[in-house]
Amino acid sequence: MTPGNQRYDVLSVGRLGVDLYPQAINTPLARVEQFGRYLGGTAANVAVAAARYGHRVALVSRTGADPFGEFLHTALREFGVDDRWVTAVPELPTPITFCEIFPPDEFPIWFYRYPAAPDLQIEPGSVDPDAARSAGVLWLTGTGLSAEPSRTAHAELLAARGRARHTVLDLDYRPTLWPDAATASRTIGAALAQVTVAVGNLDECEIAVGQREPEAAAQALLDAGVELAVVKQGPAGVLARTASERVQLPPVPVEVVNGLGAGDAFGGALCHGLLSGWPLTRTLAYANAAGALAAGRLACSVDMPYPHEVAALLDRVAADA
Repeated sequence: MTPGNQRYDVLSVGRLGVDLYPQAINTPLARVEQFGRYLGGTAANVAVAAARYGHRVALVSRTGADPFGEFLHTALREFGVDDRWVTAVPELPTPITFCEIFPPDEFPIWFYRYPAAPDLQIEPGSVDPDAARSAGVLWLTGTGLSAEPSRTAHAELLAARGRARHTVLDLDYRPTLWPDAATASRTIGAALAQVTVAVGNLDECEIAVGQREPEAAAQALLDAGVELAVVKQGPAGVLARTASERVQLPPVPVEVVNGLGAGDAFGGALCHGLLSGWPLTRTLAYANAAGALAAGRLACSVDMPYPHEVAALLDRVAADA
């Protein structure tokens, strides 16, 4: 499994690349002159966010055999994320992502994942099944189901996992990374029966279960087989449902700089709450605060919050209540 037979707290699988984010806000990409280079990708960002809370975290992904790939390996290690299952695909370039930043709610993204993304070349048999079976959280994304051989590798990991708690599917629907919406709906919807937690925004819930009204979406996710459904509603807050519990929280007020990292910060903090065995209300409040902190910052991975920052924000929210 791992050296010393130590299990991972979080095993995150999926998208990894380089974010080239403009160093100016409210500026069209065609006019941006300077960019910052950051580790990016949903699965990688969640891994970094979870590591910030002191958890033992590994990422399963792939890069190109190029300088950007070297950068990502170095960054993962510096963030405290085990990169043993991040391998190179020599014939493909490491993906690059650009965005524009128009706060508070417009952040267009351009994915450069051509001719194919290395992180969709994760192959069956490339990950120790004991690691997937024993991890405290196995975090998978909808994007990882969008193409082969990654789709089959995900199925293998889910089979090894045997639907153990906490097996999480971040719905993570990116239209440009799928052949069409119908394929995404069919594939992501089928995976729900194999996971215990589903997390997504309203658009993603609509793709997965055909519902975008929050209560109906949460119920449909539960009906599909998950034990915990988390429906993110943007400015309307977040809703979480189990078979016996319902928690809805408003958003934490924040001056938004770049909302692209908020969902991944939320995910890393959700992992922390699940691993800590917290009540659902506390877990959701913590994840909500972590997402707000990330939304108030420019980058994603490097700006993931630390525990003391989340605690301080929650204290401020309580004092203002």
